[in-house]
Amino acid sequence: MTVPLDRQCSVELHVSAERISRMRRIVAAHLRHWSLDLHVRPVCRAADELLTNVRLHVGEEHPCVLELRWTGRHLTVSVADGDSRMPRLLDGGGGGLGRVMALSDSWGTCRTDGGKVVWFTRYVEAPCTTGLLPRAPLPEGRAFRGLPASELV
Repeated sequence: MTVPLDRQCSVELHVSAERISRMRRIVAAHLRHWSLDLHVRPVCRAADELLTNVRLHVGEEHPCVLELRWTGRHLTVSVADGDSRMPRLLDGGGGGLGRVMALSDSWGTCRTDGGKVVWFTRYVEAPCTTGLLPRAPLPEGRAFRGLPASELV
């Protein structure tokens, strides 16, 4: 599937605490630009967990790539790094991948030639706009309710 260029974002960074905070703002700005305001908080929290895991387990000196993709139905957030050690979901959770799992519809990991990718998805339909303008009255003062469709033509 091809994702329109205006519905994806990719950023390479070294993950310090300051840069993770900056990435949250960048992710939030993209989601708002795509009119996905209702998803800002959970997506930013889950992306924060993925980046924090890279900082804690891979190290600040190693780069990673955060990518957002929205197909119009699903939003995928992935973080790729150069460490081949695969993450684990810890018993008892509370943070890390347990939080990512709680904030997403699906998540996973996969090895790459240069390390791994950890990702999560959320089902995100394009926002529907409800017409805020009043509708014109029906001809001859007929009420909309109670009339058969054939009489409305």
